[in-house]
Amino acid sequence: MKLPLLGADDIEALGPAGAVDALAAALSGGLDPETSPARHHVTVPGGELLIMPATTQQVTGVKIAGVAPGNPAHGLPRITGSYLLLDGPTLLPLALLDGAALTTLRTPAVSALAIRHLTGPVLRHLVLFGTGPQAYGHLAAVRAERRVERVTVIGRTQHRVAALVEHARRLGVDARASETHGAEEVATADLVLCCTTSATPLFDGTLVPDEAVVVAVGSHTPDAREVDTALVSRSAVFVESRAAALSEAGDLLIPMAEGAFSADDITGTLADLVAGRSLGEKPAARECPRFFKSVGMGWEDLAVAAAVHRDSAL
Repeated sequence: MKLPLLGADDIEALGPAGAVDALAAALSGGLDPETSPARHHVTVPGGELLIMPATTQQVTGVKIAGVAPGNPAHGLPRITGSYLLLDGPTLLPLALLDGAALTTLRTPAVSALAIRHLTGPVLRHLVLFGTGPQAYGHLAAVRAERRVERVTVIGRTQHRVAALVEHARRLGVDARASETHGAEEVATADLVLCCTTSATPLFDGTLVPDEAVVVAVGSHTPDAREVDTALVSRSAVFVESRAAALSEAGDLLIPMAEGAFSADDITGTLADLVAGRSLGEKPAARECPRFFKSVGMGWEDLAVAAAVHRDSAL
């Protein structure tokens, strides 16, 4: 039997809302991210291979993603790879998916699922750090969940910032480029999205309003972070899984090493939010920023890949 190849068009057809619903359904169905297999890192000449397996009773899958830091300078994507989807009971291959397109859809969907539970229905001011595929994907995913009135784009390359601003305007959003590299814009934001490859904090965390939400997705190594200790220490912190965050999220591990944060300070997980579990006297009940840190997990790829495959077969 010829293995179906599901490319970017097939994956994009699911759409941000479909991907968010697939993630929510997986968690509502009892999937426990804390037991999801860990990501494996393999250093190779071009950068790094990430091997991300996951399984449920119905399906099993594995993503092999390449992270090639030198690719963008040559006009090539930084993230490459493929996803192999298998039948759960028999482990027979079901489909091969474009791994980069899958990541571009699933990562913003994870953020959007958190945003579904952490923000109100209208975002007056979205501050977006980054100008790559994840920035575009996050803008689409957030707009699928919330009405966005204004966007400020912050990036290192002027023409890429201008392109994303123009893209947002074509979508009907009041968009502009930052003139202060985030200092003033963060102070008036109700949602800050960090979608960059930066290894150091992007802004002063003391400037974030108490009612704001910050989402960081750009790093998954213990020595890199997009937000500073000031933000983490004053926020209600949510993660995909405690185990994954405490092994990979430099945004949390660096403040922990500084003595400003501990594992007990994690307010809740994505599964807690989806299940509506009471957070008791955790900081979420107080007036403070809410910070969602995502490192990317194999179960998320599996949930979205299975939804893509299901829809392609209809």
